[in-house]
Amino acid sequence: MTLFIDPPTWPGHGRLWSHLVSDVSYDELHLFAAELGLPRRAFERDHYDVPSHRYADAVAAGAVEVGSREVVRLLHGSGLRRRKRRVP
Repeated sequence: MTLFIDPPTWPGHGRLWSHLVSDVSYDELHLFAAELGLPRRAFERDHYDVPSHRYADAVAAGAVEVGSREVVRLLHGSGLRRRKRRVP
């Protein structure tokens, strides 16, 4: 099981966030997130939002540190990328 996480550089709700992704399946991603204690509400389309204070926990649990562009590349390459719907 390999999960990937980008640096906590995404601002929101007064803090910085990382994206945790799988390049294999959503089941793998949900299992890893549950083992970290991340709430299911942190799942957004194709990734989990991880607050900066939990970044080191994810890495210690085995998530591989990659850049933000690599996260997107991995999602596209695996076919797991889900884009936001555009509202007309």
